[in-house]
Formats: sequence, C-alpha cells, structure tokens
Amino acid sequence: MDKVYFYTKENCSLCDDAEAFLEMFQQDYEFEIEKRDIYTNDDWLEKYHLLIPVITIKDIELDCEHVDYGTLQRTIEDNLPIRKR
Repeated sequence: MDKVYFYTKENCSLCDDAEAFLEMFQQDYEFEIEKRDIYTNDDWLEKYHLLIPVITIKDIELDCEHVDYGTLQRTIEDNLPIRKR
C-alpha cells in the first residue's frame, strides 16, 4: 500500500485541516498516512518548520501554500489507486 507522509506539529490549525482532507480522501483512495511530528526529528524541523503542513505523495511534496482541497485532490487522483469496493 502506498504511504503518504504528513509532516505536522501540535497546535497547528492548518495541519488539522490538511489531516481532515487526507482522511476524507482515504475513503476513496488506497493509501496509508504516516504522520510525522517535525519536533521529533532535527532534519524534519530544519527542513519544514516554516512550511508545515507538508504532505509527500510519492515524490511530490506539497507545502502549506499548496495543501488545499483542489491541489490535494488532483495529486491523489493522479498518483494513488482508487479503493476497491
């Protein structure tokens, strides 16, 4: 199963919205969400501290300026398999 990496931190309302979008898309597309708190890894903190939420799907990285419903939907549709019912 494909993994979607979700870089986040506590008390981040944009992160909460992004997570809700991911969970909603998970109903129709087959992927696992790996949530990564940037404060648990120095490399993530250095790379993403001004960009969260960041979502990585395959080799595509969407930062806070691109984590919106439409962009996320297009990226998921183009890169992840539809869930079999």
